[in-house]
Amino acid sequence: MGFDEMDVDTIWMDGEFVDWDDAQVHVLTHGLHYGSGVFEGARCYETEKGPALFRWEEHLERLFQSAKPYEMDIEFTKEELTEATKELIQRQELPSCYVRPIAYYGYNSLGVSPKDCPTRTAIAVWPWGAYLGEDALENGIDVMISSWRKHASSQIPTNAKTTGLYVNSMLAGEEARRNGYAEALVLNKEGNVAEGPGENVFLVRDDEIYTPGLSESILDGITRDSVITIAEELGYTVHDDVSISRGELNTADELFFTGSAAEVTPIRKVDNVVIGDGSRGPVTEELQQKFFEIVEEAPDEYADWFEFVDLE
Repeated sequence: MGFDEMDVDTIWMDGEFVDWDDAQVHVLTHGLHYGSGVFEGARCYETEKGPALFRWEEHLERLFQSAKPYEMDIEFTKEELTEATKELIQRQELPSCYVRPIAYYGYNSLGVSPKDCPTRTAIAVWPWGAYLGEDALENGIDVMISSWRKHASSQIPTNAKTTGLYVNSMLAGEEARRNGYAEALVLNKEGNVAEGPGENVFLVRDDEIYTPGLSESILDGITRDSVITIAEELGYTVHDDVSISRGELNTADELFFTGSAAEVTPIRKVDNVVIGDGSRGPVTEELQQKFFEIVEEAPDEYADWFEFVDLE
């Protein structure tokens, strides 16, 4: 669904609420030319206790940490961004939505150096269901190993969620879709598994869970961290600092993606090789069900994972 088909009409920009169609930037904005922005993707869930931002504090912390390598000074506090986001959701009357905060170097001069370019900050929210489709959550998706490699942290900081870096993700994802797959898997420069274009990846073998470590050129995903916590609480052994070879994917019992957009999505095929029995595996299903149970119920034991929004 395109934005024009959605019932959303307001965006927060630099401390003000503006009409959706007026939320514009100059064509010579530094971030447009050089990808010099940082952003987050979070969700507000319609829980039994009311709308709630999921792990919002962690998302904001990562936004500010992402800005550090670029010496980008976000001029608003985390508290101000939280209040702006909550009011934006209230204004749009959205019981659930996707949330996109972004900070970027704006318009002043145009050269590779952002010197004297102001840091601009904006937040948008809109309704967004299952990122890879509702069917994908139950039946899984087919993915391909992309011919594009993930850049190394010695080249560009991989743990900063930077706008320009997602050209790599776009190339990988579109290559997969052109070849009839729902999504891509990207290898790092060593040829080991890194992640999806916008997701972390998990492997299940003999009822133990494996996911690439931070040194494998991955983003330190917040849903990744949530699923690791959930899995350990369910009694699973989780290896969260490993290298996974390409060949190990083919012999996995189960594979799945995690991400704020993808949530917990099973992978049923890699390059047309069937994973397990070609359907959502039992470990994936248990983790997925527990994850959705948490975001739907907002239980007290996970209270610090939720920032509630009052729509009354």
